[in-house]
Amino acid sequence: MEQKNFDVVIIGGSYSGLSAGMSLGRSLRQVLIIDSGLPCNKQTPHSHNFITQDGEKPAVISAKAKLQVEFYKTVQFYNGLAVKALKTEKGFEITTESGDVFTARKVLFATGVKDILPEIKGFAACWGISVLHCPYCHGYEVKNEKTAIVANGEMGFEFAKLISNWTKDLRLCTNGKSELTLEQTEILKKNGVLILEEEIDAFEHNEGYVSNIVFKNGDKVEVKAVYARIPFEQHCPLPKDLGCEINEQGYLKVDFMQKTTVPGIFGSGDATTQMRSVALAVSSGSFAGAVINKELIDEDFL
Repeated sequence: MEQKNFDVVIIGGSYSGLSAGMSLGRSLRQVLIIDSGLPCNKQTPHSHNFITQDGEKPAVISAKAKLQVEFYKTVQFYNGLAVKALKTEKGFEITTESGDVFTARKVLFATGVKDILPEIKGFAACWGISVLHCPYCHGYEVKNEKTAIVANGEMGFEFAKLISNWTKDLRLCTNGKSELTLEQTEILKKNGVLILEEEIDAFEHNEGYVSNIVFKNGDKVEVKAVYARIPFEQHCPLPKDLGCEINEQGYLKVDFMQKTTVPGIFGSGDATTQMRSVALAVSSGSFAGAVINKELIDEDFL
């Protein structure tokens, strides 16, 4: 790639990064989108709750989006991994794994998060297919089915309450001794939620579609869907390296203008919020692009 200097470098080329790229491209900005091609929803067969694209494959949505962003000739793409970022007098310097160096006045991180999967046999194969994180994204497709939740304590109680909107055939697997309060336990039982405290050994499945939860004592429970809240980390360490603050929940801290705690650095998409959905990623990326463009205008219009 001949061009090395840009108005904006966007790190992360999935829904949020592409949306920001379109916003900036339509603002006539010189933009580089760096993407390693590893979206967190790569296993998910269908995307939902995004109007005009409901039920479409995630990869189809992103491929169509990239084609549309490519229409704007001031936006370029780089297939690779950004591994180093420095603050300079004029902005930022981004180095890729291949050793290419690019400069930009502003940087947007749309890099998402990386899920830390538990060491339960079959979990990884089912994640995003029948082991789910969000009922708004996938609950309709498994409504009224035999469903399990893998969680404990306050999170388990609130998650069970939430999922009960989509199915009453519900069991809460605490994967060990329950940390629910007596009051929470009684409320769940009153609402027909079965509480299972045995440790989980495996998920039996067929190509990612779960059929049974197998416990370490040998018991099995038939299910068609599982919801799980699992730990995660920032997919990209560069914001932290640059001094951007990470909040208590583990997300890149941004204000209502998508600005991080470091001037000139912005964040959007799943890296910044627990509301993981295509629609919200697109929205935050589009808004971040507009804010970045306005900041550039204010700096130049002297």
